[in-house]
Amino acid sequence: MKRLGKVSHVSSHKMLILKSEFAPRIGDTVVTKNLTEIGKVSDVFGPISEPYVAIKPKDRTNLDSLIGQILYILPSPKKIKKVKLRRKTFDKKRTKNKMPRMRRS
Repeated sequence: MKRLGKVSHVSSHKMLILKSEFAPRIGDTVVTKNLTEIGKVSDVFGPISEPYVAIKPKDRTNLDSLIGQILYILPSPKKIKKVKLRRKTFDKKRTKNKMPRMRRS
């Protein structure tokens, strides 16, 4: 669990806005200290050194009670990259149906 920042206000679109200590990834899960899920990161904006984060809340009731609370990011599971196997491709000029030369006896 990584500390995200303190909620500063609720926007007119019912999004939680907070000043973050780092730039999280969009879609990361945001929770309280008690691991209660609040919502997901919707947008990151502002200066790189101190970005602001917009959080789309899971439940839009009682958003004013979250003002001033410190929120955290849950570590997202690492994605496993799929390795794509390539088929060997042959040069068409070299792979023509050529018959090997027969020796005459």
